[in-house]
Amino acid sequence: MKIAAIAGSNANHSYNRMLLEFIARHFSDDDIDVIDIRQVPMFNENCKGKIPEVVADIDRRVSSADAVIIASPEYNHSVTSALKCVIEWLSYEVHPLENKPVMIIGASTHDQGSSRSQVQLRDILISPGVNAYIFQNEEFFMSDAAHIIDKDGDITNETTIHFLEKCMREFKHYAKAINRMVAEKKEAKK
Repeated sequence: MKIAAIAGSNANHSYNRMLLEFIARHFSDDDIDVIDIRQVPMFNENCKGKIPEVVADIDRRVSSADAVIIASPEYNHSVTSALKCVIEWLSYEVHPLENKPVMIIGASTHDQGSSRSQVQLRDILISPGVNAYIFQNEEFFMSDAAHIIDKDGDITNETTIHFLEKCMREFKHYAKAINRMVAEKKEAKK
């Protein structure tokens, strides 16, 4: 399966980017493309018809994927402004998240993980213009990430790895079902 994985932080050191890079290594049977958003400019609707090349590249990568994983950090009980900005670009003139199966995950150094940002991100991803299909089964909130992800970017807690494997297995089944449904709907409209 081809999966676009968006790290929702523009920080140089990001546990969420490290989490996605671990997923790409650990689940190497799948084609997991980790997308770095550090170069995405602030969304500005005055740029109509002039999408920045970095956004056009993300649009291409997400559009060509079978599914999307978004790793959402949490700042001030919310999604990061960098992640919100990316979603605004991807729902203005281009709409690569429309009808895409999306799994939300997150890592945080705090006890609650990224639970509040994930709730807000769900609402954002189902809004008009975005229209993603959100995986609802398992919720992956990694708390205390500084002690679970080592300096090499590996997850050191076996229980966390096993739960992540379960989440990925179930998400891939979900993504296949959603993609089948979307294809059938398109075929029925012909």
